[in-house]
Amino acid sequence: MQGFQTTLGVNIDHIASLRQARHTPYPNIRRAIADAEAGGADGITIHLREDRRHIQDADVYLARECVSTHLNLEMAATTEMLEIALQVKPDYCCLVPEKREELTTEGGLDIDKHRDRIALVCETLHAAGIAVSLFIEPEISILESALQVGAKIVELHTGGYALATGDVQQQAHRHIVQAVEQGTDLGLQVNAGHGLALGNVGAIAAIPQIRELNIGHAIIADAVFVGLKEAVRAFKHTINGAGQPFNSK
Repeated sequence: MQGFQTTLGVNIDHIASLRQARHTPYPNIRRAIADAEAGGADGITIHLREDRRHIQDADVYLARECVSTHLNLEMAATTEMLEIALQVKPDYCCLVPEKREELTTEGGLDIDKHRDRIALVCETLHAAGIAVSLFIEPEISILESALQVGAKIVELHTGGYALATGDVQQQAHRHIVQAVEQGTDLGLQVNAGHGLALGNVGAIAAIPQIRELNIGHAIIADAVFVGLKEAVRAFKHTINGAGQPFNSK
């Protein structure tokens, strides 16, 4: 039975995408952080990519300065990103796979292929007092690998669920439920994210053991019409409503 309310990390990468489209000083990242937090965000997530397609180095330092909740830095497990993380000291780092040609993160980390590197980055960040999450597919073997490289937190990739419909989506949801339960049994904190929108987030938020959902693109898309504060509030309302039945004693 859930003893906590699932929290919402708001990814503001696509505020920066709009700015970088014309290399203007607007929309303002500082205001985006303030509005997201005013709307109820429990944390702010940013992804500093190798190609700097949206978030820039200066944005990371600015975010560390003005985020009043917690700052989650998504990053590849490279030497460059590790050095930046150690300088900035975000509250969390989420290690993600990254390919220059992809439109968005396409899947979870291949931990077994990069085991030594990921273990070293986890150890280094933990030694600096920075919590580490691994973005992975919802598979028991991968959950076990995450534990073996020293991770204490994982974020399950929900993209397959989010893109599916009907029976396929229901099957994907059951798969995520099983992975959440297995990860929790292993002693991991289990978060989730990717592709979630108002129409599909409720069923994921209702999984009792999920601690945090990280959502970006759908929130920023909704903000075009209703503003960022209201877009975040709508997601918080849906997440909180989905979680309430599991809080009863």
